[in-house]
Amino acid sequence: MIDLAHRNGNVRELMDDPGADLAALRRTYGQFRLVNRLVARWRRMYRHEIRPRLSAERETTLLDVGCGGGDVARALAGWAERDGLWLRVTGVDPDPRAYAYAVESADGRPAVEFRCCASTDLVAEGRRFDVVISNHLLHHLQERGLTMLLADSEFLARRLALHNDLVRSPIAYAVYHPLSRLAGSESFLRTDGLRSIQRSYRPAELAAGLPEGWRVESVFPFRLLLRWEAVDA
Repeated sequence: MIDLAHRNGNVRELMDDPGADLAALRRTYGQFRLVNRLVARWRRMYRHEIRPRLSAERETTLLDVGCGGGDVARALAGWAERDGLWLRVTGVDPDPRAYAYAVESADGRPAVEFRCCASTDLVAEGRRFDVVISNHLLHHLQERGLTMLLADSEFLARRLALHNDLVRSPIAYAVYHPLSRLAGSESFLRTDGLRSIQRSYRPAELAAGLPEGWRVESVFPFRLLLRWEAVDA
């Protein structure tokens, strides 16, 4: 029986293994596009959080930290383009396998750039962006990594930072368990999805250790949003 009363930060996701089967990993990146569209609520966040900050006359820059296969970065750029708004998106991931997949899947969009690096590298370069986001990154991080991400986000974001992730829940686990079989056995989506839920935080767990200026919000269903906004944003 899986214990979901406590976060299991020690269980490792298959895709984080440097020796993971590359074909299965790439298939998993491809499946993330559908999964994120179904459960990650980025379309809603684009409408309510990002689009109101965009302009047709002035460029807005957005950084996607830990962008994986790049589907969220491409989706945001595409929605802004269709709305006639000027959004330039940079997706970064320190995993060269994710970077390679993201570049290959970029569809030639000039408003999307991918780099193989971490947020700390951008801080060292002195880079700044109007908006900083991440998707399903928080549960990969232990306390030190989470602290570093939030500090990096405050430096990198001129206006807004949004970190979107799962909430650990027995109901979420029970719902995902049978549905994940549809992913098939030739990707990591089933195993890693269940492990992601085990690794995920609950809102109260994150709220207890947040630096000043950050707040955590519950998002239906089984999601949380970690938010920071510049005082003069």
